[in-house]
Amino acid sequence: MTEQQFIEEVSKLGITLSEGQLKQLNQFYEILIETNQYMNLTRITDKKDVYLKHFYDSLTLAKVVDLNQEWTLCDVGSGAGFPGIVLKIVFPHLKITLLDALQKRVRYLNKVIEELHLSDIEAIHARSEDYARENREKFSIVTARAVASLKVLAEITVPMVKVGGLFLAMKASAEEEVQESQEILKKLNAKIDKIEQFLLPYEESKRQIIVIKKEKESPSNYPRTMDKIKKDRA
Repeated sequence: MTEQQFIEEVSKLGITLSEGQLKQLNQFYEILIETNQYMNLTRITDKKDVYLKHFYDSLTLAKVVDLNQEWTLCDVGSGAGFPGIVLKIVFPHLKITLLDALQKRVRYLNKVIEELHLSDIEAIHARSEDYARENREKFSIVTARAVASLKVLAEITVPMVKVGGLFLAMKASAEEEVQESQEILKKLNAKIDKIEQFLLPYEESKRQIIVIKKEKESPSNYPRTMDKIKKDRA
């Protein structure tokens, strides 16, 4: 996907990019590739692939939620900054928290934030389940992109979502995971609102965004420790 193709495809999502935003995205790409030489951030390094599989893919959240509103958003397991950094560049009014368990990735994310002069965004070094226990009902939207199974993700993320808010799980394919997550979603007072299925343009790889809505406050004993979550999976 060339930059022009990227512009054309995101316009179909209802997104119009300014010259400043395009410049920031290109700068983000350059920092990503430079850092990736000594830190394992992504196997995708070709510019056309990054624009398609990382930048465009991050913005597909616009298919399921109006990102023009004043949301508070947490990107769990942000890693190289997808979707969180891309969302901040394109929707600068969003208040975003990037969460990652690896300190060196958090340092990289903070470098991106500083060099791109982004505001109302922070990168936090913490285990997601620990952070969730201390930040309950805090965010309008929590998202995670290809981080863990939906069953595990739901237990960690849903307690962070405000009542009436959304957890958006970005997956390649997750039919079996959806079924396995039903029990924990019920315990967390949440339910699957819809599943958006689509193909990435040009290469046509499958994508799903699972939209989970929180109906009532989650029980205070969730999320459990990761040891208990893993034991439940065994």
